[in-house]
Amino acid sequence: MKAGVVSIIGRPNAGKSTLLNRIIGEKIAIVSDKPQTTRTRILGTKNYPDGQIAFVDTPGIHRPLHRMNVRMVDAAVETLREVDAVMMVHDASTRAGHGDEYVSKLLTNVTIPVVLVLNKIDLIAKARLLPVIDDLRQWRDFSDIVPVSAATGDGVDALERLLLEKMPEGEPLYPDDFLTDQPERMIAAETVREKVLLHTHAELPFSTAVVIDQFEAADRPGGLMRLYCTILVELESQKPIVIGRAGSMIKQIGTDARRDLEAFFECKVYLDLRVKVKPDWRNDERALDDLGLPKRK
Repeated sequence: MKAGVVSIIGRPNAGKSTLLNRIIGEKIAIVSDKPQTTRTRILGTKNYPDGQIAFVDTPGIHRPLHRMNVRMVDAAVETLREVDAVMMVHDASTRAGHGDEYVSKLLTNVTIPVVLVLNKIDLIAKARLLPVIDDLRQWRDFSDIVPVSAATGDGVDALERLLLEKMPEGEPLYPDDFLTDQPERMIAAETVREKVLLHTHAELPFSTAVVIDQFEAADRPGGLMRLYCTILVELESQKPIVIGRAGSMIKQIGTDARRDLEAFFECKVYLDLRVKVKPDWRNDERALDDLGLPKRK
């Protein structure tokens, strides 16, 4: 048996969370076409006939501008000390740039295998992969380079087999039925935030968060879960964007979030959403604590 931990790192919007969901076979990380969607580390396990891998999705690595972003990058870098291999995910439809160089420099002293995963190959011609690979090789000697498409699943099985071979021998780290370390409250909050990102488009991608004010789990299988949530925005002008005309936007957000939550938790969900203006919450340490963003150790 082999068992170990793999960190998934890369720039924002490289498709890390989509890749994690594809590997695990469940949606445990929210996805969006907005960069910096993932804000904290998310662990999900996959069992194989001859082993187990715990995959750790991390926030996109970028130069931080707010206290929130500092915590996000810290969460990504911290995982490098605790894992057996690293997947550096790159959006193959884009040329490597300074952001990729910044990520590679964080891996300078990493001695464990670093696999370059070229994601989104479904969006480009194969001939365009070679210049991207050449650019990225300038910054690091990768143990392996694997092209994949998290969206279609192309190449993902080969990537998993490669990673399992690199894991140390040992017993599984988590029980067979363990899926993710994300608390139910966090999954609920992130599901609502995903729908806010989906429906508000470019108006407030970074300046919104979701706080669970009250969480009442279902008292029986298929019962009723009650969730009371507050959507935080930074400016008064952003509040009507989330609410929409005659409440149409927040109703749509609630409908879509409730559908996903009922599918995930396998029960009925009552979802109450409110919007609150909290200026500069991304630099408010207490607000970041409430959102579960880890502090620097």
